[in-house]
Amino acid sequence: MSYLDDLKLFPHLREAGSQAWSDYVEHEFVSGVADGTLPETAFRHYLGQDYLFLIHFARAYALAAYKAESLTEIRDAAAGMSAIVDTEMALHVAYCGAWGLNEGSMEALPEATATMAYTRYVLEKGGQGDLLDLYVALAPCVIGYGEIGARLSADSKTRREGNPYASWIEMYAGDEYQGVARAHGEALDRLWQSRAGGERLDALKRNFEQATRLEVDFWQMGLDAPQN
Repeated sequence: MSYLDDLKLFPHLREAGSQAWSDYVEHEFVSGVADGTLPETAFRHYLGQDYLFLIHFARAYALAAYKAESLTEIRDAAAGMSAIVDTEMALHVAYCGAWGLNEGSMEALPEATATMAYTRYVLEKGGQGDLLDLYVALAPCVIGYGEIGARLSADSKTRREGNPYASWIEMYAGDEYQGVARAHGEALDRLWQSRAGGERLDALKRNFEQATRLEVDFWQMGLDAPQN
């Protein structure tokens, strides 16, 4: 049993948007990563956009600190921002270097529509709502990558030898990122307990499903990259 099954709010969100969640974690892009058949141009395009994506997610955690109402919530936000700025971004830049992408070239990239759609959705939800709204909008990315990494790493059908994406899988299956995903789920539960009544669940489910569909579009953006 996964630690995700021990969480209180996340299973409700995932179940309510089950079709969108399946479309996301089992997307053709993810399958191509698992068996190594994803076109490298698609993956390279995704990597560049993911760099821009992470910058906006760091902004989202800065917004989370502003929205916080306790020191514990500020610490959660600071930990999330540090995970991106100090850990994930450094790993991402180093990883992208092996694919011929440097930080300067990625920062100069124009944002794809899918990148703008999800990142601005997250910031909008955080701006108009409270901290729980923001964390729910972030959850498909933060927790979803953890679930995808763990599932692909544990799957005997995942290609290891000669798979150019094997290290990407292990990065998100590793203890460091799994800890980030777990911490986000636990923060969701604390916020759910302190800020939400049962009547709010329907609205949170809608927000989560919308955010998940935007993640599906982000995978598709990689696949739709010009093949040259």
